[in-house]
Amino acid sequence: MKIGRNEPCPCGSGKKFKKCCKDISKFQPKAPEQTAQITLSGEVEKLQELATAGKAAVNTLGVFIFVSTEQGDGWLFEMTDADALKVAENGKKIDVEITESAETIEVNWSHHFSIRQKKLYVTDYKDKTETLLDDLPTHSIFAAIKRIRKKFPKDVLASIHLDGE
Repeated sequence: MKIGRNEPCPCGSGKKFKKCCKDISKFQPKAPEQTAQITLSGEVEKLQELATAGKAAVNTLGVFIFVSTEQGDGWLFEMTDADALKVAENGKKIDVEITESAETIEVNWSHHFSIRQKKLYVTDYKDKTETLLDDLPTHSIFAAIKRIRKKFPKDVLASIHLDGE
């Protein structure tokens, strides 16, 4: 429904819309592309597309860091608990388990990551093997982590990740 300039303002003030609320956009219907929500699954799909196309990129969304390489690898990192998930390898997508709702995001993380002496390591949760990821842009990942830490207060970061069950 579109509100005319001379109609009563929907805020209930009794004034005409043109003389009351200046932020017209909050009362106007939004186009479908404006109401589309960003989801972690959707962002992982974009990351997989970049990786399979061999395009190197480092992007962030909240506490998540998305990394793709020219070699076709793709990684999702979550910086509050240093979890990691490989989503593409050698130009091929890897099926990943991500469950999302309006309140929660559940990811079946496969690795733990750490940056030591300017090198990025991942440790497999299943067999505890540690691997050096020397083809990833460690400096850019570390910079993204620093930006996220500046953006969110410590207490917010601590409350983001909850143990399941």
